[in-house]
Amino acid sequence: MAKNLKENSSKKAALDYHEFPQPGKLEIRATKPLANQRDLSRAYSPGVAEACLEIKEDENTASKYTSKGNLVAVISNGTAVLGLGNIGPGASKPVMEGKAVLFKKFANIDCFDIEVDEDNPQRLAEIVSSLEPTFGAINLEDIKAPDCFEVERLCKEKMKIPVFHDDQHGTAIVVGAAAVNAIELSNRKIENTKIVAVGAGASGIACLEMLVKLGAKRENIWLSDSKGLITKNRSEINEEKKRFSQDSTLSNLDDVIKDCDMFLGLSGPGVLTSKMVLKMNKQPIIFALANPDPEINPADALKVAPDALIATGRSDYPNQVNNVLCFPFIFRGALDVGATQINDKMKLACIHAIANLARQTSTAETVEAYQGEILKFGKEYLIPKPFDPRLLPNVAVAVAEAAMKSGVASRPLKDVEAYKQKLEGSVYKSTILMKPVFEAAKTSSRKIVFAEGEDERTLRTALALLEETNDKPILIGRPKVVENRIERYGLPLVHGKDFELVNPQNDPRFREYWETYLGIMERQGVTPALAREIMRTNTTAIGAIMVKRGEADSLICGTFGQYLWHLKYIEEILSGYGLKPVGALSMMILESDVLFVADCNIHPNPSAEEIAEIVIGAARHTKRFGVTPKIALCSHSQFGSLDTDSGRRMRGALDILDSKKLDFSYEGEMHSDSALDEDLRKRIFRGSRFAGAANVLVFSNIDAASGVRNILKMRSNGIEVGPILMGMGNKAHIVSPSITTRGLLNISALAGTPVQIYG
Repeated sequence: MAKNLKENSSKKAALDYHEFPQPGKLEIRATKPLANQRDLSRAYSPGVAEACLEIKEDENTASKYTSKGNLVAVISNGTAVLGLGNIGPGASKPVMEGKAVLFKKFANIDCFDIEVDEDNPQRLAEIVSSLEPTFGAINLEDIKAPDCFEVERLCKEKMKIPVFHDDQHGTAIVVGAAAVNAIELSNRKIENTKIVAVGAGASGIACLEMLVKLGAKRENIWLSDSKGLITKNRSEINEEKKRFSQDSTLSNLDDVIKDCDMFLGLSGPGVLTSKMVLKMNKQPIIFALANPDPEINPADALKVAPDALIATGRSDYPNQVNNVLCFPFIFRGALDVGATQINDKMKLACIHAIANLARQTSTAETVEAYQGEILKFGKEYLIPKPFDPRLLPNVAVAVAEAAMKSGVASRPLKDVEAYKQKLEGSVYKSTILMKPVFEAAKTSSRKIVFAEGEDERTLRTALALLEETNDKPILIGRPKVVENRIERYGLPLVHGKDFELVNPQNDPRFREYWETYLGIMERQGVTPALAREIMRTNTTAIGAIMVKRGEADSLICGTFGQYLWHLKYIEEILSGYGLKPVGALSMMILESDVLFVADCNIHPNPSAEEIAEIVIGAARHTKRFGVTPKIALCSHSQFGSLDTDSGRRMRGALDILDSKKLDFSYEGEMHSDSALDEDLRKRIFRGSRFAGAANVLVFSNIDAASGVRNILKMRSNGIEVGPILMGMGNKAHIVSPSITTRGLLNISALAGTPVQIYG
């Protein structure tokens, strides 16, 4: 009864997902404005004729003037859908829409799903081929074998764009990546590996062909279909199966499983038994990929072979062989160089790029997406996870380079590194804006001390700093806790070599630290006993003292605790010599642009003088990102319309700024909508000091600033860099407890920038 209720609930949830808030999973959106007659005349008549004539002269310009270069057709006749079989083209549409969604999500590729009511492979190939003018590439999907082989072959012969049957090649590529790593882990050589495969459909044949391309020997491969082993004694087998036929009198799986190194299943449940696994060699490689029920339950295989390396097609077991690891990224690389086909060299490049990612330390973003799983290269982590953000830049670049080297790229890349950075920027929104900051950070080597050195985000940031900058991390934390967490997360960090560790419970400099703190604070009520206690327990104070003493260049803190609590110790210890907290600036990276917001954390109701300091600090820090500041002083009053407190303070700040003859644009006081809309601003006030939209909003109180920042984060998917603590000469930054590892790395790069570069 409970099981039926659960199944009914899951069914309803799935159907509701497809029906609401509107039917289906796709929609079409315009990429150009269409708001007035001018736009209309460019989008359609007469302006559209110009693009048409250019394409008539040179068909390759279609990718320049239309969406063709980023448009893929997902085409099926519904004859072999998932585990559903021949359900027809109409019933296959939800699957094809889903495939299109994955293209968009993982590689930002636009798709049309096309379901064709045609079972004849020759006629289906003709229909697909006739679509070449519309698309940059074709993804064939869920077409039964052996028809799929014929359809793909005919389309490739007729078309000058990539044609890729994902059921064959996508599965084969991911199996190939998993096999490469499994063979390496088990200390085998692929040319000596005995492979037994069950399932001789499109996926099974393609996987074996790919393993051969990777170095496996056909004489070491035994293939079985529903009628038994493929041998030369069988006359009814097709040409694809014949390539794997053995000259043998053996007839079934049990006959050949002895001394097998690798089992590959693309068939059905229960095909491989525990007794068969016992006959396999040590550390057997078992890829039981039937869905939803694998050829053998992984738990049953592990009972008899605890050292087995197992992959399935299911997400609830380790090592899911999922085509989404491949197809979005191989198409991305192929489209971006105008590839005329997806050839073997591109597929092999894809395999090795995917396999290599699994051997690298997992990113914090991947760990966040798969909480509770240990993503460390080994028997339970042979291939990366689909939400690993490195897949796009690494795999697409490898594929693009292979296309260029093999001569099938019609639009070769001029700068591969710039292309990779562009892809990284589409995954990590902060990448492009942070580029000048990281470049500046590389001009010197600074010591960055992290107050919360035991935090996983801090440990991953320390590793990233070593990889991407010249900075040297210092971690404050208990040695055993830090070492255990480094081991747990599989991080290649070595104490003493990669980072310095400060033990708050037993550091030899303890007396020097508390005496330094006491010297600063003894006339502010701090006793020797209290100074000792603070230096034993308060890691922010310890880090600030290290900066004060010149043992570190900058402090990062705030992954837990309240902002003002951290600020108290930073201000006590590090203020002076022209340094004081001026304000906190947050850079919000939005879908279309970037917006800076201040002050979000320090001054509840800043005075006119404090607002002026915030504006000057915001301009200085905005320039660090290569952005020319246009700063709006935001208030309830608008250009003197109201005699309110906030208006008076903003007008006072404007007078102070005017007296300084500054080299950046600022204007106020005004509403935030006027700041962001030039036309609206012109209707209200003719003499605005800058054109276009403001890119820095400075508010008259902390509630407004933090409210806008949080709304942008939660409702506009804004990515925050910061908050940046202004006025402290880069000696300290306080982050928010919700910060991600990527955010922590960004603020650390800012801290690693020599302050003299920006004044």
